[in-house]
Amino acid sequence: MSTDIAYPVFRTPDPALALSTARRLMEFGRREHSEVSVYAALPSVAEVRRVGKEVPEGWFRGQEKYREFDGVPLEAQPVLVVGVPGLGLPTEPTAYEGRLPVEYEQLDLPVGSIEDAFTATIGSNRGEINWKMLCWPDVPELGFPGESTHAEVTLLFNTPTRELDESADDHTVLVHVRSAASDGGQMNEPYAHWLAEQVELAVIGPGQPS
Repeated sequence: MSTDIAYPVFRTPDPALALSTARRLMEFGRREHSEVSVYAALPSVAEVRRVGKEVPEGWFRGQEKYREFDGVPLEAQPVLVVGVPGLGLPTEPTAYEGRLPVEYEQLDLPVGSIEDAFTATIGSNRGEINWKMLCWPDVPELGFPGESTHAEVTLLFNTPTRELDESADDHTVLVHVRSAASDGGQMNEPYAHWLAEQVELAVIGPGQPS
């Protein structure tokens, strides 16, 4: 099964500029069926409640301990663990004990439907916007036949890593291509450089595998 690798092509402390730059790259590969998803990790009850008010259509899910609910029927589990929309978030503080960070997501939406609201809401939380089902063109002069399966653009907020496991004061745009490792290197890295150059960007760091 094939995998992707994502290269950083832009970084800025300005979230609006990060979004407009990511969109420029995304539009280069956008197709009628392209989709967008958003995700954030919310570390406090106050942030969960704020985000729930500002983008209530999202789905919120709290953490659970390993095998904590083995044998417990789904209907008997806490709603925050099962998952709940913003308007259904628990009001009692005890519901959040042991459940932070709460994960927020909206998946597989039409392009343009959530990006602005999510960028305005993310604040200092770590999160991402991911555009997928794009299509990168053929580049016969470089020997690249084009790509659709792994043609994606990701905008990382307040973190430089796809795992969202490091904090940062800026935001990073990534371009995804198919991973093709050979002798310790990536054969498709020149393709990532070419894609970035088409929208006046440049690869600025090593690739991040999926």
